[in-house]
Amino acid sequence: MIDLSRPEQGDAEHGRCYVIHEQNILLDQDMRIPVLPAFLLRQHPDYHFLGWLDGEPCYVCELARHELDDGSLQSVAQRHMLAGDLNEAGFSMFSRALQFLSWQKNHRFCSRCGCPTHAHGKELCMQCEQCGYTQYPRITPCVITLVTNGERALLGRSTRFPNGMFSCLAGFMEAGESAEQALVREVREETGVEVGKLTYLGSQSWPFPHSLMLAFHADYAGGEIVIDDDEIVAADWFHYRDLPMIPPRGSIARTLIDSWIAGLESKE
Repeated sequence: MIDLSRPEQGDAEHGRCYVIHEQNILLDQDMRIPVLPAFLLRQHPDYHFLGWLDGEPCYVCELARHELDDGSLQSVAQRHMLAGDLNEAGFSMFSRALQFLSWQKNHRFCSRCGCPTHAHGKELCMQCEQCGYTQYPRITPCVITLVTNGERALLGRSTRFPNGMFSCLAGFMEAGESAEQALVREVREETGVEVGKLTYLGSQSWPFPHSLMLAFHADYAGGEIVIDDDEIVAADWFHYRDLPMIPPRGSIARTLIDSWIAGLESKE
């Protein structure tokens, strides 16, 4: 269970420490988030308090500032954590750690007056030394949808994907758009397809780099596939029993696909 409302306390014995280096996370010998004495992490300027996970306080720091490193940690690509043993709460805290550290690196100066910023002593934010302006971590809303037509689903392939992998269609929301409007626009722009009934599935914090994914199922309403050849380089309709490589479990895209398949199989 994750708790972001509970304040940092001085009676916790241990804390989880998310150590980040560039695109990698450092894990202990059991391939888990290292657990350290909480009194060493509390109020330390280089270890930033994130919240509580399963009754333990959580912190994040850069490897270069990890004073408690004993050399036993192993470097693992961040995206590999998706295929690990993280449950929903664990992934949410992992996402929060990555997003905060990435955001902190990109907000070393005040967006209002340009002066240097520093980490706030009590809140997860950066504060300007000159004008006092407070900047909180950026969250970017995105829509992701699985468009289906009976037993077939529309999946697209991005140049960013591993070879052979297809996924649901997704995109960032524009200023002034609702999630539903963004979904219709993104599907039309990327594939030329029109959608009908939309059904909201759920959301997921996605730390690549700082997104909040809003997931929908959408019914096909018409149109032929015409890819934009920009964000999407291939798209096609796939039968649920003959899918290409799809995203790993733990991702909201996989949840969309799995829930669609479960619904079809329940009718058999």
